[in-house]
Amino acid sequence: MPNQNGSVYGLTILSPIIDDANATPSHDLQIRAYLAKLSTREDSPFAISPGTHLARLVVMDDVIYVGMPSCEEHLKSKYLVFESNCDGDLDSYLAGLADSIPSHLDAIWSHCVGYPKQGAADRQAFIAYMKSCQLETTFYFAAVNDKSVPGTLRALQTQTAVADFIAAHQGADPAMLQRDFLDLAATLKSQPAPRPGSMGPHRAIKTGGHNE
Repeated sequence: MPNQNGSVYGLTILSPIIDDANATPSHDLQIRAYLAKLSTREDSPFAISPGTHLARLVVMDDVIYVGMPSCEEHLKSKYLVFESNCDGDLDSYLAGLADSIPSHLDAIWSHCVGYPKQGAADRQAFIAYMKSCQLETTFYFAAVNDKSVPGTLRALQTQTAVADFIAAHQGADPAMLQRDFLDLAATLKSQPAPRPGSMGPHRAIKTGGHNE
């Protein structure tokens, strides 16, 4: 089904960027500068906002048609492309964005044509605007197996911990291996799910003497 993969929603939004020759720097450059400063870790706006599996923002300058017969086509404006895989229904997700990160939304989308004058503070106008810029998503990143953000983070936490455990216990005594594995299972069960944006390339969970 377009836009939906089980409980995960695939959102694609293209917002035309304001073309104003008197703007210095231009609106697209202001967006680029703001995006370049955003964190991609736990303090990322889209880690703070609820239900985001992943999010991507890109300024698209133009597209090149390379089919046959050969012809040259151009976009009428530059576009801000926003892609997100998120939990739940679209209205709830957009409302969550408006409630949790309104200043970031306004700083980015205020450079786009038709963005509400009151910005994300006018929640319904914001939702209507974003939906008016939406494209149907038929193919998107969906490696989350129909699990929520907390469930996916818990699975990644377990995967990392088990991989570290296996690497650290090569050739270990069977009795020690069993003891440490039970210790690992108990530790994983007692720990909360990781915070969104916190799963770096290596997050070791210390349990027994063989863990590093």
